Amino acid sequence: MSSSTAKHDVFQAIADPTRRKLLQLLSEQEMPVTAISRHFPISRTAVSKHLRILSEAGLVKEQRVGRETRYRMQPEPLEELRSWLAYYERFWDNKLNALKRLVENEHQAESQPAGPRLVEREAGQSSKKG
Repeated sequence: MSSSTAKHDVFQAIADPTRRKLLQLLSEQEMPVTAISRHFPISRTAVSKHLRILSEAGLVKEQRVGRETRYRMQPEPLEELRSWLAYYERFWDNKLNALKRLVENEHQAESQPAGPRLVEREAGQSSKKG
């Protein structure tokens, strides 16, 4: 693995709910780790570890401003995720469309009055009893 290759890929990086929340937080504004830590019930060290994983995946950039290190989200690596999900989205679309047709057909069948077949079937059953 070359030094330019990320240690963590985007999928590994976003697998953790804390890291997803970090990305959401950093998508709104650039922040130092002390400010970021206030949003989580974990230690500053734990937040820093999560930021390092996000950074290794290319999802977060850090910048020194005076004595402070500020973090900001880099959304470009999420394109890989978007592309991957887009491929599978068509399967969900097909399933949702089939479900929609099924529900609509059932709703139409329930809202229609009893047709001649139902009346004939009921008449046939009463004549068999007699």
